[in-house]
Amino acid sequence: MAKKYDFLFKLLLIGDSGVGKTCLIIRFAEDNFNSTYISTIGIDFKVKTIEVDGKKVKLQVWDTAGQERFKTITTAYYRGAMGIILVYDITDEKSFENIQNWMKSIRENASAGVSRMLLGNKCDIETKRKVSKETGEKLAKDHGIRFFETSAKSSINVEESFLALARDILQQSSKKPVSHNTRSGMQPTASGFLCVLLLLLLLF
Repeated sequence: MAKKYDFLFKLLLIGDSGVGKTCLIIRFAEDNFNSTYISTIGIDFKVKTIEVDGKKVKLQVWDTAGQERFKTITTAYYRGAMGIILVYDITDEKSFENIQNWMKSIRENASAGVSRMLLGNKCDIETKRKVSKETGEKLAKDHGIRFFETSAKSSINVEESFLALARDILQQSSKKPVSHNTRSGMQPTASGFLCVLLLLLLLF
């Protein structure tokens, strides 16, 4: 059977609960939006194959719970990620302030040199904005990472941001010596899902 993609990249979305991580993933993977959602329990993922510079790239996009009580689960998945998207809500200043804590979590748990991106979500709710675009841009610049303001509801910059991160990872990986199959990344395994299930049972 011919392979259906050239590269497999695992992406992880992190950020406070309620900033719209799940909505962003659903908008990207399914081009859909649902304003009524249940806060993610543990970890879930969606898959979408896109074309980047003539290459078929399969993106495995993992959604994590933002609540601190699920931190043990999200930590276990940092190291396999090739790209990490930090998300805050432009109408919630606290979620922006907490980006520094999420940055610290990346430094402590993720692989060195992992590609990162900052997203200020819910930019369609301009009347309730608490974090200026310039403030978000400055934080991203300070950390040397890309920045987009997005809206899962209005489909603003969602596709563009995922494509930009995938391109960054592709370019970064092309600079490294290839010692394995290009269809890299961490595949979900039965044992991995059992670990998540066990952690959930322990939490509840």
